Amino acid sequence: MSVETNTIIGTEELISRSEANNEPKWLTELRVSTLNKVDSLELPKPDKTKIHNWDFISFNQAIGQKSTVANVDELAAEIRAYIDEDATGNSLLVQDNASTVYQTNAAELADKGVIFTDLATAFVEHGDLIKKYLFSEAVSTDENKLTAMNAALMNGGAFVYVPKNVHVEVPLQALYAVSDENAGLFNHVLIVAEANSSVTYVENYAAYGQGAKVANIVAEVYVGAGARVSFGGVDTLNETTTTYVVRRGHVDRDGRIEWALGQMNDGDTVADNTTYLMGDGSFADAKLVTIGTGEQKQNFTTLIKHYGKHSEGYILKHGVMTGRALGIFNGISKIEKAATKSHGEQTERVLMLGERARGDANPILLIDEDDVTAGHAASVGRIDPLQMFYLMSRGISRVEAERLVIHGFLEPVVAQLPVESVRKQMRNVIERKAKR
Repeated sequence: MSVETNTIIGTEELISRSEANNEPKWLTELRVSTLNKVDSLELPKPDKTKIHNWDFISFNQAIGQKSTVANVDELAAEIRAYIDEDATGNSLLVQDNASTVYQTNAAELADKGVIFTDLATAFVEHGDLIKKYLFSEAVSTDENKLTAMNAALMNGGAFVYVPKNVHVEVPLQALYAVSDENAGLFNHVLIVAEANSSVTYVENYAAYGQGAKVANIVAEVYVGAGARVSFGGVDTLNETTTTYVVRRGHVDRDGRIEWALGQMNDGDTVADNTTYLMGDGSFADAKLVTIGTGEQKQNFTTLIKHYGKHSEGYILKHGVMTGRALGIFNGISKIEKAATKSHGEQTERVLMLGERARGDANPILLIDEDDVTAGHAASVGRIDPLQMFYLMSRGISRVEAERLVIHGFLEPVVAQLPVESVRKQMRNVIERKAKR
């Protein structure tokens, strides 16, 4: 297997790869055009975090292909640990190093016209439908160097399509695992819920073995009029992985999107979770929990932009920083002119364990309309010594006392996550990280 350690692979090779995968011509042209823009574009500039010296471009482009398996039991044990038991008989997609190794779909989904498949298959079988939405309203290919790289090099991901008036009763779960040393994972997830439909989608990013060097992840969610999407995500990439993750939603009239995100990577991470409330009566609820360990640097920006009248947006984020970790929590409620009767509300709370841990919560209200309501709350602080004294006076060790405090601090958010399987996974990951 050949190994390349730079982003620019050359136009001819990119075209050759695209043609080998039977991708439509428009996609090949999209890849080439964005590849040619990469060098001229700048890195994103998250508020209060300098990432100019983060390494997003040194990775192996050729990653190992994995063979498919007939059942879940044949998957690596490290992968099986992330699979919800309820999903194994319903709708489950598993990718290992960007290769689809297992997939099953509930029989009734196809009968209803629901599409849930890996992105490579979707490009071939549903190219015209994807073209309508891919990099359209939620994310632009050339907004920065990293989104352009995702468009040019995307090598994994999924496509979910729910037709008008169809309600998907079973959660759709996708697991994206990566094990190759120095691998570059460029995932793209596209979810389209047509008018008056509903779906729950849960994704996991997990590393085993050596894990990836770079993870460049983009998710676009399009919510039609009166539709509802619950999006759950738990990220557990390892400390060698530098991660850039963008998850964005575009919501039409009376549509609703719920984000339940556990950003539990062990490496440096920049995360952008943005929702555009385009239609009147549209709704967004974004909940996030995280634990920073070691010398991690993390930046989590959550933005809800109100364009529609009577739109509602809620942000709730809790984070714990341990060791020498640094966490920046930016929350932005932006109400545009003419978005009358809209309401925006947000809360960011950061708990620091240890003298060298650092956290920063930045709630921001940007209001361009008078007839609205909005509010915010934020707190950054260290563990209450009286809490620790009380717990330790009952014979509990300091390590165990800190573990209990972490659970207690994050549980108010975890308990409100709208997806049951995400709540279960989050508690397991919190337990693992709290024991360090």
